[in-house]
Amino acid sequence: MAALEHTAAGSKLGWLIAGRLATAVLLSVVATLWTSSGSPESINKNLGLVTIVACLTILYALIFRLSKNIIYQARFQITVDVLLVSWLVWNSNVIQSPYIALYIVIIAISGLFLGPREAVVTSVGCAVAFTVCSLQITGLAGEVDPAKLVGGSVSQTVQWVGLFDVAFFVVGLLSARLSERQSRSDVRLIAATQSLANLRALHERIVASIRSGLVTTDLEGRIFTFNAAAEEITGYREQAIRGQDSSIIFGEMKDHIAETLRAVEKGGRSPRFESNCLTSEGMRLRLGYSLSPLSSEAGETTGMVITFQDLTQVRSLEETSRRQDRLAAIGRMAASIAHEIRNPLAAMRGSIQMLRSEMDKDSSQMELMEIILRESDRPIESSQTF
Repeated sequence: MAALEHTAAGSKLGWLIAGRLATAVLLSVVATLWTSSGSPESINKNLGLVTIVACLTILYALIFRLSKNIIYQARFQITVDVLLVSWLVWNSNVIQSPYIALYIVIIAISGLFLGPREAVVTSVGCAVAFTVCSLQITGLAGEVDPAKLVGGSVSQTVQWVGLFDVAFFVVGLLSARLSERQSRSDVRLIAATQSLANLRALHERIVASIRSGLVTTDLEGRIFTFNAAAEEITGYREQAIRGQDSSIIFGEMKDHIAETLRAVEKGGRSPRFESNCLTSEGMRLRLGYSLSPLSSEAGETTGMVITFQDLTQVRSLEETSRRQDRLAAIGRMAASIAHEIRNPLAAMRGSIQMLRSEMDKDSSQMELMEIILRESDRPIESSQTF
């Protein structure tokens, strides 16, 4: 917050430096045209004023670049302005000088830059400076010059000076009041700006830390934001993909958007969808995503928020698991078939063995029985492997 205040004060001081020179040039032009119809004496006097202000502007600009103390710079410049206006009033050699109005401008500027107390102090300084100039011009401090008195009267001159002094005080008080209100509004504005900046930074950190891909689009499907996780999953960069249609990642989504909006209107949960995606390197991914309406403060739908995850590995593991389940089912079925075959074979084997025990070992029937017994062992051995 302090940095924001310093930046705002520095900007105001820069405008003050530039505005002072512009005002001096404008006053010189007006004074040249107004007094003596542009006489050489008037032109030289006004050129001198512009030269002085230009030199001061250069000095102020150098100090502004070298020094970071904005308050002291403003105080110094306003003090010099009071002395410069007093010189103009004294140099005009009339107590009713038009340059008196510049005192009011200085008081208002001091309240704007330095605060309420400085505005009152500046009004007192302007009143003292104007009173001293008036005493010197009219000779009230020594020998009185009746030609320079207001209405040729000392009392009217005193009233004139006193009226302006009171006016300076009143302007100082009003400027102090306005400065106090402005300070409060500036503090609230700076606080609100800082709070908004903090919320924006927090929002950016939250979006960046989400491990799911997050994409926001407008109503026409053009991509507006693309978080870091989305970049990591798809391989696309936000700068390259911003403004492009979201169908390059998720395919056609009109039906999915309509289905999501219907579910939201009914108060249900947003459905999940899946689609194939080609990364920037040409790899095929399986993405699972859901849609949510993006609403403005007025409740109007301005776009869509898409959150998605890479399901490629999950779907691969599911396919592997299903394949293993099918192989296991085939194994169980084979074991069951072998069991069903083994039971009658066992009965047949027992019968052959009993018949073989009653026959001559050298007979041809005996050889056939050996073949039957040997072949009947194969299904039994196979069934034992399951």
